[in-house]
Amino acid sequence: MNRRNFLAWAGATTGYSLLVRLDDAAGAEAVKAGREDISRAFDAVAPAGAAARKRLPGEPNLRLVDLTCDLFVAGGGMAGVCTAVAAARHGAKVVLCQDRSRLGGNSSSEVKMHIVGADMSGGRPGWREGGLIEEFRLDDAMGNPQRSGEMWDLLLYDKVKSEPNITLLLDTACCRAEVKGGKIHRVLARSDKTEHLYRIAAKLFADCTGDCRLGLEAGAELRTGREAKSEFSESLALDRADRETLGSSILFTARDFGRPMPFSPPKWARKITKNMLRFRSITSWEYGYWWVEWGGDLDTIHDDERIRFELLAISLGVWDYIKNNGEHPTSANWALDWLGMVPGKRGSRRMIGDCTLTEQDCLGKNGDPADGVCIGGWTMDDHPPRGFDRPDLKPNTVTPPPLPYNIPLRCLYSRNLTNLFMAGRNISASHVAFTSSRVMATCSVIGQAVGSAAALCLEHTLLPREVGANPSRVKELRQVLLRDDQTIRNARNEDPLDLARAAEVTASAEMPGAAAEHVINGLVRDLPGKMDNHWAAPMGPEGAWLQLTWKQPVTLRQVQITYDTGFERVLTLTHQDTYNAKMIRGPQPETVRDYELVATDVGGKQVSLVKVSRNYQRLCRHSFQPVEAKALRLVVTATNEAKLASVFEIRCYA
Repeated sequence: MNRRNFLAWAGATTGYSLLVRLDDAAGAEAVKAGREDISRAFDAVAPAGAAARKRLPGEPNLRLVDLTCDLFVAGGGMAGVCTAVAAARHGAKVVLCQDRSRLGGNSSSEVKMHIVGADMSGGRPGWREGGLIEEFRLDDAMGNPQRSGEMWDLLLYDKVKSEPNITLLLDTACCRAEVKGGKIHRVLARSDKTEHLYRIAAKLFADCTGDCRLGLEAGAELRTGREAKSEFSESLALDRADRETLGSSILFTARDFGRPMPFSPPKWARKITKNMLRFRSITSWEYGYWWVEWGGDLDTIHDDERIRFELLAISLGVWDYIKNNGEHPTSANWALDWLGMVPGKRGSRRMIGDCTLTEQDCLGKNGDPADGVCIGGWTMDDHPPRGFDRPDLKPNTVTPPPLPYNIPLRCLYSRNLTNLFMAGRNISASHVAFTSSRVMATCSVIGQAVGSAAALCLEHTLLPREVGANPSRVKELRQVLLRDDQTIRNARNEDPLDLARAAEVTASAEMPGAAAEHVINGLVRDLPGKMDNHWAAPMGPEGAWLQLTWKQPVTLRQVQITYDTGFERVLTLTHQDTYNAKMIRGPQPETVRDYELVATDVGGKQVSLVKVSRNYQRLCRHSFQPVEAKALRLVVTATNEAKLASVFEIRCYA
């Protein structure tokens, strides 16, 4: 495979540049073209000449820059990144605004919380989320075996900057919204670092800030705190409502330096006693503790500076306890090498949509919503608002959902602002349901759903509610999401454009239960020990093959394949060694590595369409010049160590 083809393949399969170094002429041309696109984007957000002299009354020192786009996304955490990337890949022009210098929110190197989701709840293997978050996790496992938080930041930055439809504004906060007739028309976003004030007009808007900052400025209906049982008839809710929520945490990392490393805390650090830790265990200390939590009884937005101080005081007090109380002598050679300065926030405001996710939805008591567009599945994981200051209470109480649950589209757009979506922990949910839906893998798949829904709205000139209230449009959106490997429970591929669904499927061999015909049954995951929805065959001396044959020739222009990436294992970036031991930081062994797509044309000639080596991704798409084909064969010549070739789905498009 030459480098030109490799670059085209990388873009077609993942949209990620892979940070490859290209030395030949073709690679140089591609890099030059990409850099020119990025340069034009920078010129748009920091114009020179007369355009640079524009000012807004009352802001004489800030350059006013006018931008237009299809979708404005406020917030660059995992929800915002996935919203922006999904919309951009479906053709929408996106402006993504992030108030920090890096993307990823609580998963970034500023906070270092590992991304968790449906598969990590109550020992539920096999339910790892598909779609964009799976793509990102696989890229990180392959390209970041050293487990660097900063390399995760770079991966997300590269994902966004590699999308020509996204304009990224870092260190820029949404600060005002212009609303007319219940519809947002423009927003202001301010960058004091670059002294720019952006005035951005868009057709659709998405609040992915977590704190509902865009919704607040636009006058969206919001809720804060914990509801009473009586409001949604939730057994886990309070008898009486209050305005408290979950607190924030500050993490640390430490390492063994091979020699004694003394520690003296600052005088303002808390003095920790054994009694304070009776429900908070210390068994390792390479990665600090989520239960260093505080401030849920305060205003987690306006009191953030106070919360930061108290969390630092607690974290340093806990480290002092580990180092100096005599109970952990093996910590003698250990020292802190990173201490967070940005509190990892859990709860604040939430938006109100046409539907509110509740405890009953999480427990599956309300049935499967017809407009489900992504899954949640983390436990309903509630914490005492005062956190560490309630040593008499366990740091959390958990109620696992029996199965992952689908989240309705109606929870993902504002009830009173007609063109405002929300994605992340600020979706329309009760406090009880929020304790499950707030985690970052769930926020990621919500973001992918919102970005895809926004693109569909733009394609058909619809508003979010006009999609949510129309069963045929909801079905269309769900099929778009499934094609992009989004996980939706009890939904299968029914895409009428997929030519593979009408083919006869044969193979070189089949493992018992893992029939070749499974690759067109519309389902793309199996639970551990099952082979109901994928084909598997032993790798012989010449590999293994799978063939689609049509009764009448078809025109093929694109083929997409969904491979096995070991959904039964946990996969995320973590700085905790015991958590990391559950993972494979590299290519997943089940995944097909080297393969070729070969068509049989109407004359019976074998035509090689695509030849790939060193694959590690789950969803691989390949476009090529149209060919009239009677059959299509996937020839697998190597896996990433597994003895079986394994494929979940093949789709074909004209």
